[in-house]
Amino acid sequence: MSTEGSAPQGAAAAVNAKAGRDLPAAIAVGVGLGAMLVVALLYFPNLFFAIVAAAMAVATWEVTKRLREGGIAVPFIPLLLGGQATIWLGWPYGTTGVLGGFAGTVLACMLWRLLQGGLKATPQNFLRDTGVAVFVAAWIPLLASFATLMVRQDDGPGRIFCLIIGVVCSDVGGYAAGVLFGKHPMVPAISPKKSWEGFAGSLVFCVIGSVLTVTLILDADALVGVVLGVVLVLVATTGDLIESQVKRELGIKDMGTLLPGHGGIMDRLDSLLPSAFVTWLVFTALL
Repeated sequence: MSTEGSAPQGAAAAVNAKAGRDLPAAIAVGVGLGAMLVVALLYFPNLFFAIVAAAMAVATWEVTKRLREGGIAVPFIPLLLGGQATIWLGWPYGTTGVLGGFAGTVLACMLWRLLQGGLKATPQNFLRDTGVAVFVAAWIPLLASFATLMVRQDDGPGRIFCLIIGVVCSDVGGYAAGVLFGKHPMVPAISPKKSWEGFAGSLVFCVIGSVLTVTLILDADALVGVVLGVVLVLVATTGDLIESQVKRELGIKDMGTLLPGHGGIMDRLDSLLPSAFVTWLVFTALL
């Protein structure tokens, strides 16, 4: 049997196995999503609201579906509708609208779960299910709303570019350093493939990327970029670990299958969602 070409294929398979993803598919999907966001931010910045709202609707569906499969009866309809309200109310009312939408979502989830079995039925696992529902409402639409709050500002598209490029640099730096040099597990009990070498790569790439974007796009001080880069790496890594722990408790590998090479929408947003909040916070405080 001929073995011609088996070595490169074997090497590629080894890299994919170590990285934990289908690299060509992941790159293709990432480039496609990135191109869509660039066009929207440059030419139709208000369309960013619709893109975020649609993505959060799919992410909410993915997470609630997985939770229900795990026996946790989170209320999907109030989470979906309340999540949309949380995001869209930020357009006319800013942070006040976001806070109102989130509070309304929490109340709706409580009432929905309380009355789900009817007026005469005794709710089962009410505290657990409503507690997880509040977690989902905060995890997905509330954190995402800080990205839409930024895009409405005068230099909003630039701020979103800084957010996305910073997270991408963190992801690429961690991926490359982890695959090439990763030997010391960071938190093996939660994410066995994550290494301290990968974290160092994330830190270097993200700080460099954030300094360049903050100075060139926003014409701000380089120190702001350093602060943003360091904070983004910490929070993006935490976001990834949080989703890994959720999936570990549910006994699943991915939240969904919509994005080849990545899993579901939520598998791509795990780092971006908390990063949107801290980017909004850093720019609000320092710019």
